[in-house]
Amino acid sequence: MAGRGAAAWRLAALWRAALGGANRPLAALSAARAQLFLWAPLGLSAGIGGYFAAGAEPGPAVWASAVAVALLGAAAWARGPEPARFPAALLVLAACGLMLAGLRAQSVAAPVLPWRYYGPVEGRIVEIDRSGSDRIRLTLDQVVLDRMAPAATPARIRIALHGDQGHLNPVPGLRVMTTAHLAPPSGPAAPGAYDFRRHAWFAGLGAVGYARAPVLVAAPPDPDSWALAGHRARMRLSAAIQARIPGQPGAVAAALMTGDRSAISEATNEVMRVSNLYHIISISGLHMGMLAGFVFAALRYGLAAAGRPALRWPAKKIAALVALLAATVYLWLAGPQVATQRAYLMAAVMLLAVLVDRRAFSLRTVALAALILLIWEPESLTEPGFQMSFGATVALILCYQPWARLAPRVPALLRPVAMLVISSLAAGLATAPIAAAHFSRMSEYGLLANLLAVPVMGTLVMPAGVIAACLAPLGLAGPALWVMEQGTAWMILVAEFVAGLDGAIIAVPAPGPIVLPLMAVGALVAVLARGVGRSLGVAAVLLAGGLWAQGQRPDLLIAPEGELVGLMGPEGRIFSRNGADFIGDSWLEADGDPARTPQAAARPGFSGPNGARQADFAGQPLIHLTGKGAVERLASACRPGARVILADRAPAGPVACDLWDQTRLRATGAVAIWADGGIETTAARAGTRPWTR
Repeated sequence: MAGRGAAAWRLAALWRAALGGANRPLAALSAARAQLFLWAPLGLSAGIGGYFAAGAEPGPAVWASAVAVALLGAAAWARGPEPARFPAALLVLAACGLMLAGLRAQSVAAPVLPWRYYGPVEGRIVEIDRSGSDRIRLTLDQVVLDRMAPAATPARIRIALHGDQGHLNPVPGLRVMTTAHLAPPSGPAAPGAYDFRRHAWFAGLGAVGYARAPVLVAAPPDPDSWALAGHRARMRLSAAIQARIPGQPGAVAAALMTGDRSAISEATNEVMRVSNLYHIISISGLHMGMLAGFVFAALRYGLAAAGRPALRWPAKKIAALVALLAATVYLWLAGPQVATQRAYLMAAVMLLAVLVDRRAFSLRTVALAALILLIWEPESLTEPGFQMSFGATVALILCYQPWARLAPRVPALLRPVAMLVISSLAAGLATAPIAAAHFSRMSEYGLLANLLAVPVMGTLVMPAGVIAACLAPLGLAGPALWVMEQGTAWMILVAEFVAGLDGAIIAVPAPGPIVLPLMAVGALVAVLARGVGRSLGVAAVLLAGGLWAQGQRPDLLIAPEGELVGLMGPEGRIFSRNGADFIGDSWLEADGDPARTPQAAARPGFSGPNGARQADFAGQPLIHLTGKGAVERLASACRPGARVILADRAPAGPVACDLWDQTRLRATGAVAIWADGGIETTAARAGTRPWTR
């Protein structure tokens, strides 16, 4: 009997184990539901990402379906069985994300210039920066254009200043007039490429262009304009810093403290990009965290030194409150750029966590900051700054516990260095794929540059800037500004040294549209899930890496206006002509090709005179017609079996060839064609998105 009892006990144990194994997915869903707040940004991002990835604006049926899914999901969450609650919550969040993105796209609607314009322009300066060609750019509102009704006039335009404009001292609020060339914001240079038109839509830019004529002052700034008070304070403080710190060190110091980057030369910008230090001159979570952290630490330890009264004061909360106030002033001063707002929200959430006795540096605070940003500005999900800042923050949080276990074993003197190396490595590994996907290049020595520059910024530059701001009213800011100058000069020196090393940049081909979302979702699932869920997340990341490595670039690219054609050859992409450098350079970067447009135009592949270049593509003639007389040459070029790209409008009527003229291209946008016959377009007009109308 005892033997039978033991056997029965073992059989029952095996049965319970089998049931437990079968119920593991259900237990995993229950555990995930308990952590739904951490999953909420992922669910919301799925809907937002779906909206922006769609080829056309969703119709009434899609919106009705989203509402139905949200209602049914909410009902399943409230009354459904336990296993269905977590998936139902994610569906609700995804449907809400889709609706949020669509609502945001419609809420920022503003007129867009419908055609190219040349003529008088008048407006008020609201922003000053530099273009990629190192020219001052002015963003204007209250725009007046000749012979254009106010209702059809763009709310904002941006013009780059060419020629000698030394007579102008641009300041926010100044009303100016000039004669300018304007055009609607341009679409992607190729399918899947960066869509400046979408960015301009959400930024309120209805036209961009340039002015060669002198910019004249139409009216002085309105001294009572509170809306531009922060801009004016920023520019005055920037000018004061640059007056005390000459050259590029002063320009970088002004950018760090005020967000004004208009004095930073393109040469400095480029070495910062190559060395992976560009984040230093763009106000981000790093700056906001350093500033708030310095104020918090200085005040907390200062109060601790007050003696017995400090024992009765909530020193930690007082320090957090003052640090939050300092961060708010910094936000007001630096302006409402998306990166600055994102940095402020992340810092504010962490400081508020201190005030309510919660952990300041946790995944929950990051999730809360992400939710606020996604609800406030859903389009920020598509920006590399959003993705990189949250990726780096999550990586740092995940490193905290392993570091806490390792730190006691590291000698005290080496502990700060080890912590810096580990945190830089973690943040670098988290952000490297994102940077490579967006910018098609990786910095070989970015870790070295950050190890040499970031500690100087955190221990010298930002504290000196805070001290200088406190002492400036007393006229005692000189020593602190000198410390800032040494620190920024050192950062520029590091950037120049690293950028000059052989192989400082590795060119990386752009991934397909599914790669980065799959990698991000896989990484988040691997972080948040347990057991088989974590394994699936890791598998998704590996699959994304494989798809990236196996991806094929298009064999033929056609520019949006037909102004350039790029044919893939054995040495890389071959251009039909020299020109359209912005589009050509964008194509080469996406190919992972370090060449520039003139080099690609010199590669063998196209033949014939300028304006009628010919090549062979997939066994068929490929002809690119440009310049004067292009339409007249069309009749002889357009023969059966030929593919003709015409940088002009073709006359109406039937054609014998596969013709891509400007009429057709304005309906499709840029075109990518594969040798096997596959065609992909940006659907510039057919997409009916708000920013393409």
